[in-house]
Amino acid sequence: MAYQTFRQEYLQVPPVTRAYTTACVLTTAAVQLELITPFQLYFNPELIFKHFQIWRLITNYLFFGPVGFNFLFNMIFLYRYCRMLEEGSFRGRTADFVFMFLFGGLLMTLFGLFVNLVFLGQAFTIMLVYVWSRRNPYVRMNFFGLLIFQAPFLPWVLMGFSLLLGNSIIVDLLGIAVGHIYFFLEDVFPNQPGGGRLLRTPSVLKAIFDTPADDPNYNPLPEERPGGFAWGEGQRLGG
Repeated sequence: MAYQTFRQEYLQVPPVTRAYTTACVLTTAAVQLELITPFQLYFNPELIFKHFQIWRLITNYLFFGPVGFNFLFNMIFLYRYCRMLEEGSFRGRTADFVFMFLFGGLLMTLFGLFVNLVFLGQAFTIMLVYVWSRRNPYVRMNFFGLLIFQAPFLPWVLMGFSLLLGNSIIVDLLGIAVGHIYFFLEDVFPNQPGGGRLLRTPSVLKAIFDTPADDPNYNPLPEERPGGFAWGEGQRLGG
């Protein structure tokens, strides 16, 4: 009975979110079971381009460290904001969502050549948080009951939290930078005088991932749901 319930809930998770979070969990499990080691996964330009260990371009986004608080914290954020984006502004646009993944990953990898980071998954999560927060500017967040702020400040609050924990903020800054570039090119520049869409999803991705249009009478889940870790509540201003 429990298995059937879990399976049903698992299959209700949108496909991109399901695939990415599952890959992250399975990669961490494989490391915990010592089937593989982090040394086989991390981002190393020399091993990638000189020794053709191409898999590192992907695996460095799948490992968030050993099971512990940091891993659970990142998994909750990754799952939550990835799912809210996929069910919200990217609903019915799976190909566009996959293209955002590819664009963000490519840009982050290029930036990763100039910063000393061996795993980019946490920065990628911050990118997702940033895009969601900018597309939901009127959602109000509550941080541990101490801070109340609007969603666009969430990535910066998380960066401050990382700083308090003694972590490097390079990860957060990289995620914010890539998220802002995507948001600007996709949401801001096309609406400027003389602007236009510079990011166009390749037709091959649309052919693979896009499905027929949803039932027009379907009432989708609102994207403006509570945001953040278990410390937060979100609601619309004026609501």
